[in-house]
Amino acid sequence: MKVAVLNYTGSVGKTVVASHLLAPRMNNARIFAIESTNETAADLGLDIDQLRGEQFGTLFRELLMLQDAIVDVGASNIEDFLAHMNRYEDAHEELDYFALPVINTGKAQRETIKTVAALAELGVAPDRIRVLFNRVDSNVEDEFLPIIAYAEKTGDFTANPRAAIYENEVFELLANARCTISDVLADQTDYRALLRQADPTDLDRIAQLSNMHALRALARPVDRQLNSAFAALFGDATSMHKGSAHD
Repeated sequence: MKVAVLNYTGSVGKTVVASHLLAPRMNNARIFAIESTNETAADLGLDIDQLRGEQFGTLFRELLMLQDAIVDVGASNIEDFLAHMNRYEDAHEELDYFALPVINTGKAQRETIKTVAALAELGVAPDRIRVLFNRVDSNVEDEFLPIIAYAEKTGDFTANPRAAIYENEVFELLANARCTISDVLADQTDYRALLRQADPTDLDRIAQLSNMHALRALARPVDRQLNSAFAALFGDATSMHKGSAHD
């Protein structure tokens, strides 16, 4: 599967989606960061290929040879990315899905609709444009009503309320530790045992071990929730709010 993660607005969690949600569930797919200014998956310790939006030709040739790929398009590069994609006839067909993370601010939801319109203008089919609700506080339908209502009204994209990532401090802790959830879950270190053995006067060591144990405790349930979000994002379209006159 080849997926582009993009949105006209920044700070909606595109890199978190690429690194923590998609990569571990897509055969550790190769990640292309179309970014020049902001954080990329490289900041979390993942190997990436970094390009700029105007280098779409290079990306296009790479995608032709890959079975799995993640294209993380930064807001600073999306205009160039889409403009250069448009120069290659049906180039969007090299990507199976366009995942649009959105957070529950009015600006982010308006910019998401703008992104949908830009993709539709390129000829991307509605069932390949999929919104991912990110940083959800408690209830997707309440917090993202404009997006869900617009999907139901127009049928231009898929908005499944179960395709959601909930607000959790684990993502900030992972960024500070420069690692992914997969890294944390693969770590077999017994931090509880090390804490019992630690010198009680070595407060820095105790803090480090405590943080790693807490990070693992947070990571496990979040990983399970990400499994559900991934299944909902790319699952059976009949279970989704596709929003059209056909419903």
